[in-house]
Amino acid sequence: MTVSSSSSDGTGYSETDFSVQELPLAIRPHRSRPIRTLLFLTTIVVIGTLLGIGSAYVMIEREQPLNAVSIGAWRAYPKAGTAEADPYSVAIYTRGAVVPLASGEGLALVAREDDAGNLLDPTCVYRISGQTPAARLWTLTATDGDGRLTATLPGRVQVDSQNLLRNPDGTFTISAASKPHSGNWLPLARGAKASDGLRLVLRLYDAPVTTGAALDGISLPVIERLACP
Repeated sequence: MTVSSSSSDGTGYSETDFSVQELPLAIRPHRSRPIRTLLFLTTIVVIGTLLGIGSAYVMIEREQPLNAVSIGAWRAYPKAGTAEADPYSVAIYTRGAVVPLASGEGLALVAREDDAGNLLDPTCVYRISGQTPAARLWTLTATDGDGRLTATLPGRVQVDSQNLLRNPDGTFTISAASKPHSGNWLPLARGAKASDGLRLVLRLYDAPVTTGAALDGISLPVIERLACP
C-alpha cells in the first residue's frame, strides 16, 4: 500500500518517491552493477599501468639519472653504480651496457648544454676554458646526442690532461670543432648534423671529488659557443 499526499501546490507524491528523491545520494538504495564496476576498475588499472610504463620509458629515454649534481653546464651522478643508485639509473646504464665509474675510480660529468643554456650542436664551434678539480688524470670526450663515439678528421674524440697546453696559472682553453684549430683541439664529428646532438663527457680519474658533498663549490670548465654555420 502506497501512502500518497499532496504538496501545497497540489502536486502529488508518494512515500516511495520521497525516500528515493530526497535522501542523500550516498545512502540512496541502488541496484548492484557488477559489469559496470568491473569495467571501471579495469579502466583504472589499465590507465595506471600505461602511465607507469610511459613515465619510466620517458625517464630512461632521457638518459639522465636522478639525484644529479649540477655545476654550471655539467651534471654529475655520484650515486651511479653504487648501492644507493635509483632504479632509473640502473635501467639506463643496463640498457646502454655502460659501466659507471666506481667511487674509488673517479667521477664522470656530462654536459648537454653550454653555459648559456643552449643545447650543444656538433656543427658549432665551442670554447671550453678554465680548470678542473684535482685528479691524477682526466679526459674530455665528445660523443653524439645518444652517447655514441663518432668519426672525426684526426680519428680521435678526446683530449686528456697529460697532453694539454696550459696557461701559466694552470688554466687551459680547448677549442671544440669539427675542423682543426690551433692549440688544444677537441675534434667533433665529421659531417655531423645539428639533429645528431652533442655531449661532452669529462672523466676525472683517481680524484677526491667523488661524492655530492665534495662537488660543492668546485670549479669546472666553462662552455661557450663561438660560432655556428
